[in-house]
Amino acid sequence: MKEGRIVKALSGFYYVQTEDALYACKGRGVFRNKKITPLVGDYVQFRESGELEGYITTIEKRKNEFVRPPIANITQAVIVNAITAPSFNPYLLDRFLVITELKGIKPCIVMTKKDLATEKELLMMDTYKADYEKLGYDVFIVSLQKDEEIAFLKTLLKNEMTVLMGQSGAGKSTLLNTINPSLSIETGEISMSLGRGKHTTRHVELHEVAGGFVADTPGFSSIDFDDMDHEQLMYGFIEISEKSSYCKFRSCLHVKEPKCAVKAAVENKEIKQYRYDHYVQFLQEIMERKPRY
Repeated sequence: MKEGRIVKALSGFYYVQTEDALYACKGRGVFRNKKITPLVGDYVQFRESGELEGYITTIEKRKNEFVRPPIANITQAVIVNAITAPSFNPYLLDRFLVITELKGIKPCIVMTKKDLATEKELLMMDTYKADYEKLGYDVFIVSLQKDEEIAFLKTLLKNEMTVLMGQSGAGKSTLLNTINPSLSIETGEISMSLGRGKHTTRHVELHEVAGGFVADTPGFSSIDFDDMDHEQLMYGFIEISEKSSYCKFRSCLHVKEPKCAVKAAVENKEIKQYRYDHYVQFLQEIMERKPRY
């Protein structure tokens, strides 16, 4: 019996990386019967069935998992945001932060294209940086043209299982290629009519980069809240979760209820208005979601 981690899933095969080799494995029928699908990022045990081939027998317990894209055991999310082209979007950033909070994943916010930004855009970024750092998040404003900033980004990846999140065209694939040029991941040009990038990444794959694993995946340019209920949402907003314990009603959703500590904190400017507005928008989205059967 051997053990390793699935680093790629393609055409019915799961490619398992051990300490010294890469094996093309099939999943056992028992997984299909139990409706369990092996995911990229899974730690597995497998039996050899030929030279560098095998079949998976056991999937270890997962720390976390995503259905879209299908990936498991993420320890860190690098949320990539362009300052310009496309313009920075705090609404999208907050969507990603909610997911990382609720999945128990450490987020790291990277603002790219500093070299292309105007002075006004950079001043605005400094304000947002201060807002998010006050909440306890690590925020970095970088230019991928500067070697010392690339070197610093590499240090973030060591010993982590990192997934890149961020809107299309924000520079996720460019960031990976700059850190490790041997990857040659396809990058999409920005569509001028839409102001957003075309999807370029086709399948989920882990790359060994700077002493860690990085997932280059389709599906992390937008996030839905399909597996989240409205009562969970506030735990994705650190400051709302903290204030909620002072609300009069335990079931307070912080919208129309009286004696709500969260709304009071928004009025007192202890909670940023835009963060609260995003919470309300996400809550509405979850409440209006059609049930799935």
